[in-house]
Amino acid sequence: MMHVSRRALVAGLIELKGDDDDPVAGVTRALDTLSRAVDDRLKAVEQKADTSALAGRLDQLEAKLNRSGAGGADEDEGGAEERKSFLSYLRLGNQTPVEDLKALTVSNDPQAGYLAPAEMSTEFIRDLVEFSPVRSVASVRSTSSPAVKYPRRTGVTNAQWEGEVEESEESEPSFGMLEVPVDKLTTFTDISNELLADSGGQAEAEVRLAFAEDFGRKEAIAFLSGSGVKMPEGLLVNGEVPSIVNGHAANLSPDKLIELLYSLPAAYRNAPGARWAMNGTTLAAIRKLKDGQNNFLWQPAFTAGQPETLLGKPVLEMPDMPDIANGATPILYGDFSGYRIVDRLALSVLSDPYTQARRGVTRLNATRRVGGRVIQPAKFRKLRTATS
Repeated sequence: MMHVSRRALVAGLIELKGDDDDPVAGVTRALDTLSRAVDDRLKAVEQKADTSALAGRLDQLEAKLNRSGAGGADEDEGGAEERKSFLSYLRLGNQTPVEDLKALTVSNDPQAGYLAPAEMSTEFIRDLVEFSPVRSVASVRSTSSPAVKYPRRTGVTNAQWEGEVEESEESEPSFGMLEVPVDKLTTFTDISNELLADSGGQAEAEVRLAFAEDFGRKEAIAFLSGSGVKMPEGLLVNGEVPSIVNGHAANLSPDKLIELLYSLPAAYRNAPGARWAMNGTTLAAIRKLKDGQNNFLWQPAFTAGQPETLLGKPVLEMPDMPDIANGATPILYGDFSGYRIVDRLALSVLSDPYTQARRGVTRLNATRRVGGRVIQPAKFRKLRTATS
């Protein structure tokens, strides 16, 4: 709102009152006087306007543009120089000019120097964990009970040849019960809450992968050599599986391999799931064996996707099988459907952030419930490297 000075208003009224002869002319002069007063006031306001606030805002914007990281000219020039030096180092290596190396070097250690700051990678370096693929060829079932019982027929009827009008004799098959208990494999790991937060979930994922690899290896070992006490019974431990003695503690006998193969009934020997099982060290020794006509017993696969064969039967490499040694059992052959695996609980990982909260860690509890046992020992034969 514009205010007119009291002096200008009084002067206009005096002019209006003092002209009695021509009232219209007096009013016109009074309005002109007021108009000049208003114009003078406007000019004064414009001349005295405070522009400090606008100037302050402009200064703040200029300061922001000149800060590091805001795209200022100095930063652009410095970044361009560093990028140029780094590209030069990538192209020339140790032949890079000294001034470019100086531009890149950010720190030194006692041995040498490094040209770029350290970076935390999301890729974990881990060692290979091998385990035998018994599960891929065995008979696998699921259960919701702590054990599974299988009725088992242990004998057949006893028929007799009889003459005319002679009475037949009674006979009945014998039965038994075979139980496959479900065993528990468990462990836990504590991880700091800081590591869980800083890794963005990668640390927990690695721990879960470690659980899976560890549990897979432990159960595969048990399927082959488990004692059956609080763990599955292994194929090599079962006392009902017949064994063939190699006749030598170190050198494999081709004749004994043939004897082992044909000691199995034809139905088991030629079953779709029948195969050899041995580790890589034994495989290397097997591939050197020859028959009497100097032909290798080992035959490579001639079709993609088909396994290599030993005496015409496929071979499955199992890293957990024993090496060739005195008294060891390095080779197993049979129809692996005769080994039963019972799954009760797949690998379960429970995250517990509460019980160890005072220590600042989260506890990961891993549990696996699985059972295994030989249900048909007659389907297998094993080779024992011994003299007798």
